[in-house]
Amino acid sequence: MSGVLEVRGLEVRYDGVQVLFGVDLDVAAGEVVALLGTNGAGKSTILRAISGVIKPSAGTVRIDGEDVTGRPAHKVVGTGIVQAPGGAGVFPSLTVRENLRIAGWPLRRDKAGWDAASERALDTFPELRERMDAVAGNLSGGQQQMLTLGMALLGQPSLLMIDELSLGLAPTIVERLLEVVRAIRDGGTSIVLVEQSVNLALTVASRAYFLEKGEVRFEGPTGDLLDRPDVLRSVFLEGVTSSARPRRAGRRAVEPAAASTDDELAALAALAALAVVDAVRSFGGVRAVDDLSFSVDPGEILGIIGPNGAGKTTVFDLVSGFLPLESGRVLLHGADITGLGPDRRARSGIGRSFQDARLFPGLTVREAIAVGLDQHVQLRDPIAIALGLSEANASELATAAKVEELLDLLHLDAYRDKFISELSTGTRRMVDLACILGHEPSVVLFDEPSSGIAQREAEHLGPLLQSVRDRTGAALVVIEHDMPLITSLSDRLLALDLGRLVADGPPRDVLRHPAVVASYLGGDPAAIARSGSTSPRPRPPRRRASR
Repeated sequence: MSGVLEVRGLEVRYDGVQVLFGVDLDVAAGEVVALLGTNGAGKSTILRAISGVIKPSAGTVRIDGEDVTGRPAHKVVGTGIVQAPGGAGVFPSLTVRENLRIAGWPLRRDKAGWDAASERALDTFPELRERMDAVAGNLSGGQQQMLTLGMALLGQPSLLMIDELSLGLAPTIVERLLEVVRAIRDGGTSIVLVEQSVNLALTVASRAYFLEKGEVRFEGPTGDLLDRPDVLRSVFLEGVTSSARPRRAGRRAVEPAAASTDDELAALAALAALAVVDAVRSFGGVRAVDDLSFSVDPGEILGIIGPNGAGKTTVFDLVSGFLPLESGRVLLHGADITGLGPDRRARSGIGRSFQDARLFPGLTVREAIAVGLDQHVQLRDPIAIALGLSEANASELATAAKVEELLDLLHLDAYRDKFISELSTGTRRMVDLACILGHEPSVVLFDEPSSGIAQREAEHLGPLLQSVRDRTGAALVVIEHDMPLITSLSDRLLALDLGRLVADGPPRDVLRHPAVVASYLGGDPAAIARSGSTSPRPRPPRRRASR
C-alpha cells in the first residue's frame, strides 16, 4: 500500500515548553492507525500539528508525498486532511444545516458537489436529516458526534483524523459510530483514531502508536500492544486502592417500584443520604425528567446509566441546584433542600463533579485544590491574614499540608505549578477529583468520571472512587458509560430512558433487563467493554478501494 501520511521528527513547543519529541508516524492508504497514550502524552497535539492548527517547531509532515509542514489549517484541508475534534466539533449556537454549510466551504463554488457530499453525510446519519433546523447545542451527545463526523465527511478526506470517537457516548451510539468508521475505512479513506479506550480502538485499527510524555513508546500491530503491560499502565492511579468494603446487596427489584405512599416516601427520605421524589423537568415542552423518584443510602454507591439524552445530567443539575424543579422534592439526610441554590446545597454537603471538569483555568493545580478546601479553612479574618498573625499562618499551613496530601494521593505532584489551562483532559479530571476530596461532602455526584482519561486510568478509577467513599463516608452517585467500571464500582444501578426509570437493582440484573439492552447496551462487545481485560482484535477490512 502506498503511503498517505508521513511524519518525521515532529516536535512541538507551547510557550517554550517542549511537548513532542521527534515523533515519527506513517499511515498507508486505506489503513486505520490507532494513536493511543497516557493523559497529556501529546496525542491531540500531533493531530493539530498535522492539520495545521499549530505550527511544529521541528520535523516534517507529508501528505501523498507533498510537504505540508507549517501550512495554515485552511490550506491543509485542500490536501485531503480533515480532523474531527473530540468533544468540541460543532458550533453549538448554529443549526445542523448551518454547521454542514460551514463544513462544506471547500465546495462553496461547486453546488452540485456540495449537494452530493451533503446527501452522503445525511444518508450516513439519517437522524440529522430530521433535525436540520435544530440548534446543534440542543442535540444529544451522540447526535453532536454524528454531526461532527458528518461535517468531516463533507471535506471528502483522503486522511480523516478522529479525536476521541467515544467521548461521553452510550454503548449503542459507539457501536453505531464504529460501523461508520469501518465503512469509511472500507471506502479507502485512511484514518488516524485517537481514543482513550485501548479495547475499543484496537477493534478497528490494524496498527497502533502508543505515546508517553511526547515520545513514541510503541509502534506495531495492535495485537502486540495488548501484550505490553509495561506500556499499557496507569500513570496517576496505580496503587490507589480501596479498603474493599463488601458490596451491598441490591435493595430493590429490577422493575421500577410502584408509586409509594406519602408516608413511605417520608420514611425512605429520612433514612437516605439523598432522596429525589417525583422530580419533573421539561425543556421546550419535552419532559427531560419525568416523575422520577430514587434514593441513595449513606455510604452507598449508586450508578446511573442510560442513552445519551436520557436525562442523567439533568438529574444532577436538579439535585445540585443548577436547575429548578417544576415539581417534586430533593432531600438531603431528611432535610428538604428543594428551595436552596447550588452554593447552599454545596455547603450542606453535596459535591458535584462535572463532565468537563470545571476548574479555574488561570489557577495552578496547587491553587485549584486549595480553592476546593475553602469550606474547611480554619481562619477567614482578612485582617489577621494581612498582618500575618500566628493563627493565620497556622491556618495556611494546615491548608497547604492538605493540598500536599491530595497531590501525593492522586500522583499530581509533577503538575503542582502548571496552570489548569495547560493540562490534558485526563489530568484536569484528576485535579477535579482532588478538589472533591478536599471538599469532604456527604453526597458526591460524579458525571462520567472516566471521560477523557486513558483506559488504564479508568481501570484504576473504581478503587479510587471506592476510596473516596471510604475516606469521606459519602454516598456516591455516578453517571458512567464504561460498563466494566460502573458494574464493578456500584452497589446498585438505575437505568433511565427518556427521563423515566427503566430498571433499578443489582448491576448484573439491570444490565440483563431487555429494555436496557435494547435502548442502551446494543450488541458490540467493544463498545460495552471500554476498559477491562478483554482482548479485542481488529476486524479485517471487507475491501480496499485503490488509490
